[in-house]
Amino acid sequence: MKSNNHTDTAERTAIEGLTESDSFTESDSRIGGAAETMQELVTKRVLLLSRRRIAWLRKVWAEIAERQTESFNAHTEVDGYLENLDLPTAEIAWMEEDVQMQSLSYELAEAEDRLLNEQDSRLTRLTGIFGLSQAEADVLQACLSIAIDPNLGRVFAYLQDNAGRGYVTDALVGRLFGHGHCLLLSADCPLKIWGLVRETIFSSGEPARLECDPYIKNWLLGKDGTDEVLYPFVTIQPVQQPLQDWPVSRGVDFINRMVKGDPQCRMRIFVSGPEGSGRRSYSAIVARQFGLTLLSVDADRVPENRWQQIYMHVQRQARLSNTVPAWHGTVMLERYWPLRAQSYPIQFVIGEVDSFILPESGWMDLRIELPELSVEERRRLWKQFVAAVAGWKKADMEEMILRYQVTIGQIVSIGKKMTATLPEAYSALRSDSARRLGTLAQLMNSEFTWSDLVLPEYIRKTLEDFSFEATERTRFWEEAGAKRLFPQGKSLIALFTGDPGTGKTMAAQVIASSLKLDLFRIDLSTVVSKYIGESSKNIERILARAKTMNVVLFFDEADSLFGKRTEIKDAHDRYANTDTNYLLQAIEQYPGIVILASNKKSNIDTGFMRRLRYMLEFPKPDAPHRLRLWTTILSELAGEDTVQRLEKDLEKLAQLIEITGAQIKQAILSALFMARREKSEIGLGHLLSGLERELMKEGKGLGRQIQQILR
Repeated sequence: MKSNNHTDTAERTAIEGLTESDSFTESDSRIGGAAETMQELVTKRVLLLSRRRIAWLRKVWAEIAERQTESFNAHTEVDGYLENLDLPTAEIAWMEEDVQMQSLSYELAEAEDRLLNEQDSRLTRLTGIFGLSQAEADVLQACLSIAIDPNLGRVFAYLQDNAGRGYVTDALVGRLFGHGHCLLLSADCPLKIWGLVRETIFSSGEPARLECDPYIKNWLLGKDGTDEVLYPFVTIQPVQQPLQDWPVSRGVDFINRMVKGDPQCRMRIFVSGPEGSGRRSYSAIVARQFGLTLLSVDADRVPENRWQQIYMHVQRQARLSNTVPAWHGTVMLERYWPLRAQSYPIQFVIGEVDSFILPESGWMDLRIELPELSVEERRRLWKQFVAAVAGWKKADMEEMILRYQVTIGQIVSIGKKMTATLPEAYSALRSDSARRLGTLAQLMNSEFTWSDLVLPEYIRKTLEDFSFEATERTRFWEEAGAKRLFPQGKSLIALFTGDPGTGKTMAAQVIASSLKLDLFRIDLSTVVSKYIGESSKNIERILARAKTMNVVLFFDEADSLFGKRTEIKDAHDRYANTDTNYLLQAIEQYPGIVILASNKKSNIDTGFMRRLRYMLEFPKPDAPHRLRLWTTILSELAGEDTVQRLEKDLEKLAQLIEITGAQIKQAILSALFMARREKSEIGLGHLLSGLERELMKEGKGLGRQIQQILR
């Protein structure tokens, strides 16, 4: 208990200056009359409460001083505390009897009434939004007052009899606002759950410092904006014009229906689609129908140990700024939704086509999948966002529109890069696809053309049919009849079988190159697992990512994935067959282009055959085809003169030695390096040595064939 003898004169003068009653006259231009704002009324209330409290303390200190017969020292100070004249009940009784205090109390009641009647003020709105009790509202007002007028720190230090406590504490609010010796707030009170006030502990034994959260303070004072805690994680999503086929009315109708049925209902709208399909733009359009702004939150950036805190700040921001959270990021499929903070009633979640969020108690979920762009819509968007389109050849442009199922995000990005030519547009689209599969597949770059394929005419024609269908299929599957009769028939799958080196891989490369699509070889070493169920999960990840890309998937050694189901002898066989069944269904439902290669057709499960659009057996080349391979490859690597010089020898090689195109290519490569080592022209001897090396890989040799060639 502070005594009059202990009061510093300079401090008392300063305090009296802050709490003079003429500060509250109606003529005061700062806080007087009808011009008083919410923050002025809050400050006025705290100052009036402080004046009453200080008057009471000085009365108590004066009584203690009168009883003291000795000079003031530490002993008399402690005796004053033990005597404890500063009782809440005594303070209330005195204020009710004292005439001067009655005048202050009347003025205080008037200020409090005006605060209470300010229904449109941000303080009233915040109190109602978060359901603050009177005690919590008093804490908030005390913290807000010192934020508005830092000079109140000196008053608060005086009230707490400690020069180092020029801040708000529980005890200060308890006595100042009439809640008793100390104000006790539970850990689950709204003030703490929503972080409206911060608590800082300086040292053991000292009361915690209470102060307004910076965002809350700024918001109460009329400054809108984004909570600084959220800066690394959120952006405001601008509102664009919706695309023609976007189901905007479905999202709006769902919200209206849920609110009408249960005003307290909480809704999660899961908007799915490929990257760049406009999922956040769609969500922003739906939100705007209710006068709300979309707050886009990148959940992948939020550390797990801060998840609950950031979630609370997002919900707080939504409630105070009329924004709707839209969560995006892969972690949203796994993270729980905190229960402690009452969530904003509408939440958007952005995800991939095949992804799902975990169900949560108390939430009503709606899933909306954005449709792919139609051919006509793609044509319109290219013209709208890419200015250079006007100068591109119409036929080439139409070919790209048909082959590339692009998103609006990809088109807009190409337009922003000021892409000038069609090849640059192709390059941009292909680089965008390459990054999505990561280590799950290998990009196979190729400049092979149709002229590089040396195959029987019937196989070549079938490959050309496959390539045509790959282009035309986009337009065909938009027809109503095709959609009805083939609900699961959008996939285009081919199986290439035949001995190694017969041209299966090159054919896949030529097709992808002619379509101007990237070819990705699935790395079976990263896909096939000895663990039950893992192979199917790996394939699922590949297909889920690739389905929204413009690529050709190439499964080499496909029999290791799509092999025949075995007779069930044990549990492992049962699960292995389950894996195969799953893969057959997954590949059938995949809407893209798939080429599978296998050395033996007989190894492929027969149930898979009916799912194939094309099935080709690549034979070993006959003599005319072998001669063409010899001359074509040698001409490009060693020149036409070399082919003419070795013409007779090449005819003999093609006639007598049955090998594949890959073996011919490798034999010529070996012969070229042998000739370079000898610093001589490539000759028949070099070619025979190269052939010998290739045949030795199969445990064979030339033998008698060499003698026939050398005659």
